[in-house]
Amino acid sequence: MRNVTITLDEETARWLRLEAAEQNTSVSRLVGTLLRERMTADRAYEAAMTAYLERKPRKLRSGARLPRREEVHDRTRLR
Repeated sequence: MRNVTITLDEETARWLRLEAAEQNTSVSRLVGTLLRERMTADRAYEAAMTAYLERKPRKLRSGARLPRREEVHDRTRLR
């Protein structure tokens, strides 16, 4: 473990102290957890993007019906 000093504005520091208290942990541990979660998410995103970009493009089947715009952009399940 490494010790790191950070500087925060008062509003952020207040939020951080309250959040740490609600989670029954220290400010230091909470900051470490938040940063680790961000790092993990960034790595997962990069891995997914790399895997997607490494896939070979596929041609659409000729004569196949293409999806309508409404089908492609259906967002009813997100509402």
